[in-house]
Amino acid sequence: MALTVDLTERVALVTGGTRGIGLGVAQVLREAGALVVTCSRTEVTGAPDHRVCDVRDPEAVAALVEGLVSDHGRLDLLVNNAGGAPSADAATASPRFHDKVVGLNLLSPLLVAQAANAVMQRQEGGGSIVNISSISAHRPAPTIAAYAAAKAGLDSLTRSLAVEWGPRVRVNAVDVGLCRTEQTDDHYGDDARVAAIERTIPLGRMARPDEVGHVVAFLASDLASYVSGARVACDGGGEPPVFLHVD
Repeated sequence: MALTVDLTERVALVTGGTRGIGLGVAQVLREAGALVVTCSRTEVTGAPDHRVCDVRDPEAVAALVEGLVSDHGRLDLLVNNAGGAPSADAATASPRFHDKVVGLNLLSPLLVAQAANAVMQRQEGGGSIVNISSISAHRPAPTIAAYAAAKAGLDSLTRSLAVEWGPRVRVNAVDVGLCRTEQTDDHYGDDARVAAIERTIPLGRMARPDEVGHVVAFLASDLASYVSGARVACDGGGEPPVFLHVD
């Protein structure tokens, strides 16, 4: 019997779901049959069922989830994707900068997860929460130290919430490696530099956003009905030790 991911009639919320990894995740979930709502801080023209919400604002998050449930009757899946941070020197970055980075990448996912969990706990079938984390959480991350620390916290939070909110709500994380998006050049440089970076990845290339989406769809589906508190690596084999690339 073929195994397929079927999310028909599931209602999903993907934060930051209109570009980059979030867009890839949202598209895969729709292809699997889910009704997908996305949100970001700004209006997005042409995006289906998109809502404006600053996920750092408790009142805005409460209104977002309340409105979604009012419109669609339930919330089966939350994908905490919104996040990121510009590069900065940890020695000179301001306290305000670090506060914003940790707030967006750790406290906001907790805030949205709390609102989603309140719905999922009382609805038939419970629900699933997937946190988009990063391999930066588990290795040195110069120039993005606060971001990496926040993602490490998100992975820890994932395990704790899986214990607190089970059995009705499953909580998992996807630790994403290098991924090609519309911001790849800004982060990593021109095509030649990107190609050099890709040669260090065991699978020989960066991920596509839809490949992250496939992992999320699996974790959200009944195929992963006994998976909770997991940290799933989607990193092409990881980052080999530097000495392997030194002549």
